[in-house]
Amino acid sequence: MTAATLLAILSGLGFGLSLIVAIGAQNAFVLRQGLRREHVLPVVLVCAVSDAILIAVGVAGFGALLQAVPWLLVVVRIGGAAFLIAYGVFAARRALRPSTLGVDPAGTPTRLWATVATVTALTWLNPHVYLDTVVLLGSVAGTHGPDRWWFALGAVVASILWFAALGYGARLFRPVVARPASWRVLDGVVALIMFALAIGLLAGLAAAG
Repeated sequence: MTAATLLAILSGLGFGLSLIVAIGAQNAFVLRQGLRREHVLPVVLVCAVSDAILIAVGVAGFGALLQAVPWLLVVVRIGGAAFLIAYGVFAARRALRPSTLGVDPAGTPTRLWATVATVTALTWLNPHVYLDTVVLLGSVAGTHGPDRWWFALGAVVASILWFAALGYGARLFRPVVARPASWRVLDGVVALIMFALAIGLLAGLAAAG
């Protein structure tokens, strides 16, 4: 394994985590199921497999497009950096104005099919998932050239690790996740990673020029 390959994997891992750890309906649902210890494995599988499919679509599409139109890489780098900076700003704002993540572990048990249908809808009917995985992650992966699929692998691993930890580790961290300060730290880290990735994209553009 070359240094470029390892860097692509680690970049994909970090970038993937940055995209999925923010508070959202999908993460709230996974956390809720984890706290209830109800259908955790199916929920985690739906989230992870869905992410893998969307990541593959994004990487395949943008990889082929960038090879066919080389100058588009410059546009992708500039646009990707701008989006990352904006995303980082929003994460920083969330860190400064933390919100709670309300999760009620009590309540009537739900059927497996209803749970799977709910998490599937939360995943595939969310427009942000296409922006994050297909467009943004796909475009950033394209900047790694022949190592873009290693970047994708890192992102897929990040998705699996996050959803598994969120689902199965929820009960262990129940007192922690209920505090806004915990999500403040998390969003702060997300903001720093986004800014670092944006700088990396711009630095690559300057080096290529």
